[in-house]
Amino acid sequence: MEKNYQFRTRMDQVHKPGVRDLAAVPAADETVIDENWVISFDGSAPASVVDTAKDLQDYFLVSMGMELKLAPGEKKGIYLEISKDVTGDGTFVLTVTEDAVKISASGDRGVHFGGVYLEDIMNLREAPFLKHGTEKRERLITPRIVHSGWGIDKFPDAHLNAILHAGFDAITIFIKDIDLTQTGYLDINDVIFRAAKYGIDTYLYSYLPAYKHPDDPDADKFFENVYTRLLNYHKGVRGVMLVGESAVFPSKDPATTGRRSGENDPGDNRPCPGYWPCTDYPAWITKVRDAIRKAIPDAKVIFNTYNWGWTDLEVRKRFLKNLPEGVIIQVTFDIFSKIQRENLPCVAMDYTASVCKPGYYFDSECHAAAEYGVPLLSTANTAGMTWDFGDIPYVPVPQQWIRRFKELDRFRRECGLTRFYDCHHYGWWPSVITEVGKWYFQSPQCDPDEMLGRLAVRMAGKEGAPHLLAAWNFWSDAIPHLPSTNEDQYGPLRVGPSYPLIFGPSITRTMASREIKFPTAPHAHFGYRIIKTLYQPFENINQPAGGIRFPVELRELATFLDLWDKGLAAYEKAVAAAPERKRAELETELNLGRFIRCSATTCRNVKQWWLLNQELLISSDKKRSLELLDKLEALALAEIENARSAIPFVEKDSRLGWEPSMEYVCDKWHIDWKIDQTTRVVKNEIGDFRTILNLAK
Repeated sequence: MEKNYQFRTRMDQVHKPGVRDLAAVPAADETVIDENWVISFDGSAPASVVDTAKDLQDYFLVSMGMELKLAPGEKKGIYLEISKDVTGDGTFVLTVTEDAVKISASGDRGVHFGGVYLEDIMNLREAPFLKHGTEKRERLITPRIVHSGWGIDKFPDAHLNAILHAGFDAITIFIKDIDLTQTGYLDINDVIFRAAKYGIDTYLYSYLPAYKHPDDPDADKFFENVYTRLLNYHKGVRGVMLVGESAVFPSKDPATTGRRSGENDPGDNRPCPGYWPCTDYPAWITKVRDAIRKAIPDAKVIFNTYNWGWTDLEVRKRFLKNLPEGVIIQVTFDIFSKIQRENLPCVAMDYTASVCKPGYYFDSECHAAAEYGVPLLSTANTAGMTWDFGDIPYVPVPQQWIRRFKELDRFRRECGLTRFYDCHHYGWWPSVITEVGKWYFQSPQCDPDEMLGRLAVRMAGKEGAPHLLAAWNFWSDAIPHLPSTNEDQYGPLRVGPSYPLIFGPSITRTMASREIKFPTAPHAHFGYRIIKTLYQPFENINQPAGGIRFPVELRELATFLDLWDKGLAAYEKAVAAAPERKRAELETELNLGRFIRCSATTCRNVKQWWLLNQELLISSDKKRSLELLDKLEALALAEIENARSAIPFVEKDSRLGWEPSMEYVCDKWHIDWKIDQTTRVVKNEIGDFRTILNLAK
């Protein structure tokens, strides 16, 4: 049983104990590292190279059970060097002979990556055995940018080290002003300095107020006061990320309101400028770019276009064609992808693992950008997390993720897509998904399916691996059946079994809104603001109405749950067949799988709850209304039991029920809150409505 936030202790432990298989026997072409070896480096090596040596020393001690000494100033054993013979930022060469191992790189960044790679090889081998030979490895995707998985904008050294070991090379911080984030004060220069020690770049995700038209006579001074001033203080920043919804300006494009979101006149249905590729947006971006580069000449400027991915291609192409030179366009892989559910054309409304092929927006935007020579970055979510289940560490569907990896690699080859935004503010967690991605998105590339099989053997042993692969495959087949709608991703799937049930009929003397303010911590970045408790379909012109969709989505959820249950059964076999020393890690993921089942069950129950309430609201037949009340009561009681069954899962793993920007939304306290709320609905509101119905004779 874990207390809240105790998951951070597990996440901070980059080197796992018990990795070594003491029964492993080296092959004839393998070098065996033993305690007579040392880790060496040049006496004048920078501190970051020494840090890599110390990290390797800790790895051998914790994971391999061996104490290797450091030997500064010598060139023997495992030798780390910066060499002019190696070119490419982050590129390294690993040479293994019978009595020596050498990592050579053009800079300390490559040495870092080489040290992690050395660990990865031995982790797969489950022994300190290295195959003879020389290989050069370079990153196919860089940067790979992540938010913190430890806490919103929180980057202690241990977490930076975990980010490095997971294969990422950049972080991003929400920024409102100098040393000011959405959650308050942060010494950003300290984060930049400490991240650089691990070979990690820092980007700023802009929440900066820049409501100014580029044609205004004081525009240059305005933008310099916002961006140049900020970046003169934070000189170590690698780049700035901009997104339309956070970068609204008073556009003069008549296709828009020209105002901030929520400020339009009644009846004006035109989009806010942040949600439309305005004709004057390129001029605004030019001003921002120039102000940024006045402080940092080589800063990366990234602009996200997903807010208007729904618009016509020609309108989007006009924007791309007029984009100023040197701006990187960020394109989201999954959003707006078409999803066929039985006979209904549906669409992915936000980040989801339910689609493995991109939709028209991503495909057309990437090819148009390539046509105009615009560099690309993708919101790829390749850290393994989406909004499908908003308060879990990752979505354990590796075969589905591999399908996405292959599609992204196709766009790398076709359109020059070589940069990833690997997660949004829901963060990341080290998992089999991050491991496969780390191996696949570097050259020479692995076969990701073959790599998944090797990782399964490492995790569950030869006897357990087939069952583990089968479990993951059932889950990967299940995920396309999960709804990816706004009402579900902002509702029951966002928080899971702590989601409340609100009774449809409004029994009130105050005529207040039925929406419940979901209880979240006051310091949360978003908290309750991204949770909609009054469940209802959020209609969209791209998909059928909720009343038509919901019965189909309920059948889809039934398929999801059936496949998920088959995966759980296979996973239980994997745990039983695995060696004892491997079971704890497997049981943690099995626990995650069980929590996901509870969350999907809540989604199904909430959808049924809405349909029954809608029928009740328009029913003019007393007998039918009383029958509906009985069904609602039975459904509420079933959901209470589903919520109660999730308590052991969240108590075992404190990462479940937590998300960095919301903080805890489904720990035991929140589940108890939901049980109390739903119990009151049954005892009070449903009971009172029976009384109301019985007034009619």
